[in-house]
Amino acid sequence: MSNKLTPIVFVGGHIDSEVEALVNRGQQAAALDTIARVLALELFDRPIVSTGSAAFARELAGWPVTVVFDSGEFHFGRQLGEIVERFDVGRPFYVGGGSAPLLSSDELSSIAQLALADDSTLVANNFYSCDFVAFSPGSALASIQLPAIDNDLAFLLHRQAGLRNVPLTRSIGTQFDLDTPVDLLVLDVNPDVGPYCRQFLDSAGLDPARVKAAMRFLTDPSAEIVVAGRVGSHALAHLETDLACRKRVFSEERGMRASGREARGEVRSLLGYHLAAVGPRAFFDHLASLGQAIFLDSRVLFGHLGLEPTAADRFNSDLFLDERIRDPWLRSFTRAAREAAVPVLLGGHSLVSGGLWALIDTAWRERDAEIGAISG
Repeated sequence: MSNKLTPIVFVGGHIDSEVEALVNRGQQAAALDTIARVLALELFDRPIVSTGSAAFARELAGWPVTVVFDSGEFHFGRQLGEIVERFDVGRPFYVGGGSAPLLSSDELSSIAQLALADDSTLVANNFYSCDFVAFSPGSALASIQLPAIDNDLAFLLHRQAGLRNVPLTRSIGTQFDLDTPVDLLVLDVNPDVGPYCRQFLDSAGLDPARVKAAMRFLTDPSAEIVVAGRVGSHALAHLETDLACRKRVFSEERGMRASGREARGEVRSLLGYHLAAVGPRAFFDHLASLGQAIFLDSRVLFGHLGLEPTAADRFNSDLFLDERIRDPWLRSFTRAAREAAVPVLLGGHSLVSGGLWALIDTAWRERDAEIGAISG
């Protein structure tokens, strides 16, 4: 067995709409930054890239990587298992294409050191809902029920294969996942974004004005914000210690996807009940009366209401492009959010976890730079 980790990077290729293509191109750029980082580190073997995008496969021509083109019906676990078996990977490091855009080289080295220190171990960014996980041995995949999506991989490797979970220190790099359009906007204002992501963002034509408007309240002691959705304990800790402003936090439905509650129609949300009772316009009027900026994980509300909007509709909602949304209710919801009296950010889990953490860090760095410029 190699004494190095083998990165296995998955980058999607199936695109149904313009807005999905935007996010996918951002994930490809993030994947290039991740690949470039691991190529420069001695603890990593030659990366393997699995993609359904012929264009991305061509972009990798000339890179010292192995490309596996996935042209069939995609099943995450089966694809990962086939790659591990085909290339006899003893110590895999699975990475979702957009899951590590702010993960530093030092953090990658730390992951490798933890994973290589002992056999029968796993190191994941989130044990119950992972976006990346290093584990040993690779043959442990044969002992688990291969999951259709990556979120359950770390938990199954522990529960069914008996691998020991080695906790990874939480950071912006480990918790920020590029999964939705608002995540692209969060990256756009972040000074630590990698060169491939920066090149993409500079050409994407995105407008971060709404993000900047919301972000300025984070360092203002006289301000108050509203954060709602799947807010985890680590995010709560940073809201308590790193924010200058006051905050109202509605933490609901953590793990709704991994637990199967979303699939079974069991998601329940206090804010969802309120939204159903008063409608989108009054809902955002009421939230605006509670804070000067709103960070909203809208997927919890969708789950509560039993909605299953397409990816295109969800993403267009995140960008407030209500005229492109087909679902009438989601169109009116998005318009009400866009016209709210205070800046509203809509997104998924990352917005109220790693995304908010990244915005807090960026806001303080910008404030420090402003103070330095004035005092200098």
